Amino acid sequence: MPVREIPMYIDGKPVTSQSQAWRDVVNPATQDVVARVPFCTADEVERAVASAKTAFKEWRKVPLGKRMRIMLKLQALIREHTPELAALITEEHGKTLPDAEGEVGRGLEVVEHACSITSLQLGELADNAANEVDVYTMHQPLGVGAGITAFNFPIMLPCFMFPLAIATGNTFVLKPSEQDPSSTMRLVELAHEAGIPAGVLNVVHGGPEVANQIADHQDIKALSFIGSTHVGSLLYNRSAAAGKRMQAMMGAKNHCVVMPDANRSQAIDSLLGSAFGAAGQRCMANSVVVLVGEAREWLDDIVQGARGMTVGPGTQRDADLGPLVSPQAKERVERLITAGEKEGAKLMVDGRGCTVEGYPDGNFVGPTLFADVTAEMTVYREEIFGPVLCVVSVDTLDDAIAFINANPNGNGTSIFTNSGWVARRFETDIDVGQIGINVPIPVPVAYFSFTGSRGSKLGDLGPNGKQAIAFWTQTKTVTARWFEPENVSSGINSTISLG
Repeated sequence: MPVREIPMYIDGKPVTSQSQAWRDVVNPATQDVVARVPFCTADEVERAVASAKTAFKEWRKVPLGKRMRIMLKLQALIREHTPELAALITEEHGKTLPDAEGEVGRGLEVVEHACSITSLQLGELADNAANEVDVYTMHQPLGVGAGITAFNFPIMLPCFMFPLAIATGNTFVLKPSEQDPSSTMRLVELAHEAGIPAGVLNVVHGGPEVANQIADHQDIKALSFIGSTHVGSLLYNRSAAAGKRMQAMMGAKNHCVVMPDANRSQAIDSLLGSAFGAAGQRCMANSVVVLVGEAREWLDDIVQGARGMTVGPGTQRDADLGPLVSPQAKERVERLITAGEKEGAKLMVDGRGCTVEGYPDGNFVGPTLFADVTAEMTVYREEIFGPVLCVVSVDTLDDAIAFINANPNGNGTSIFTNSGWVARRFETDIDVGQIGINVPIPVPVAYFSFTGSRGSKLGDLGPNGKQAIAFWTQTKTVTARWFEPENVSSGINSTISLG
């Protein structure tokens, strides 16, 4: 079977890059090359930005109702093509088909939210704020927007960006991850099938050079980034120097607190799914469980649950987790597991050397669990981005809150308890932007904003919800006063009433 070449998307059509630098896209379960993706040239990026800038002149004037109907069509197409999109995710990323289908569903939620743009983009009016003076606001598009996404959610992360940006009247340049671009490209094709005009949504590919060019570009007015803390910080500084808005959702070390009064089986199932689902390759994975008081007696059950999980290719529907995205990712995770052993963490479950029958070359790492982890250890300090769960034991809820608040990241945290008082105390005192109460991955529904905080976020506004509308628009305030014409005999009044 011939290897497909991933095109750019410029001026409403796929375009083959003339770059001399291409990268293989590899199935992580088999190491088979399934596609080739270009690292676009600087001129090709300029062409994509120019296309978006030209298209903005007309797109910004398109009525809200028409933009809404395009989003309605897009959500219908995504729903219809969910199996196809999920299969592409699994082929290039490795996550299981049920997990991939769930990802498409989360992206679909954002598109459904964008279908409400006719009410989301309304302004405000103060009638007669002063004597015969009205004051009102308009939320108008910025111009050309851009998005740079990580590999771990090739459908959901683009949906966090371009649907609301385009629905609010902006045009867009998207740079998906070069590791698994095919599902993103299919999503872009569906967007054009839904009626997005040529030039409104463009796609380029590449590595740091392309990302830097986007961040530096004076014609791009706003940039959304989701990825590593190191890259996000660099791009944020470059974007600030270029005078553009930026939101950067970055790395994390998320904690799951388990109180002794929690529903035992429900809490354990939830924390195992959160830690090991998608092979731990989620910025919202709960990679640290904090057992409070008598809950530390649950450790054996957690260990048995981890040992009982099934590792397999993403196409195996009963698998709990699939392979890591690349051999490099596998090597890094196994290296960090070794570091945890050397630093004194107690290795209760070892996922190194994991083999799956029929897939000898897959990037598989099995569920791994450390006990007796301290805040000084590398396995705690670094975001492992793999199926590794660290267990910490503390005496009280106060100890758990203090431990979590001492971590520099603030993407998400969860608590499992049957006490409303404990839950309320936790949500009040914890210094983390997204909180789950008996919910393991506290990513809110799309009509609420994604509100990671502290070291996990740069920029005041996050994706989704009302914050995204504010991010992709500028507020224009009008103070207006109208006077009665002095020469009423000229027939102006009658002309106005007839017109």
